[in-house]
Amino acid sequence: MILREVLHAHVPTLTADSTFRDAVDKMDIYQFPALVVVDEDNAVIGVVTEGDLCRAVSASGNLVSLADQPASKFASREPEVAGADTEIGDALHRMLMSGLSILPVVENDRLSGIVLRVDLMQAILMDLQIEEV
Repeated sequence: MILREVLHAHVPTLTADSTFRDAVDKMDIYQFPALVVVDEDNAVIGVVTEGDLCRAVSASGNLVSLADQPASKFASREPEVAGADTEIGDALHRMLMSGLSILPVVENDRLSGIVLRVDLMQAILMDLQIEEV
């Protein structure tokens, strides 16, 4: 099974203009632990995680002062991505070894979706269950 078969295709994203508040709101509404920052061509330029935002609050000591700052300021630059044809076992291994909670999936250098670790674990276990039948 490959990532194209298990990815979340309709995911919220952030742009370079999105604010810290936008990131918090989208993480809450969509219940994703991280969001992908994309450019005008939908190319991945960063990933901002809940942990990134929490570290920013801890460092500044004032959540309110961060609200209107660009979320991209706190994002990981040039994040790890995977092609849509990547095997799910390989992607899970990469995520576990790198400590990633979210993996953007790209086709033709454009975001096509994301996968979470739990998505990949679930897909592998479902594959195993089908093979056992």
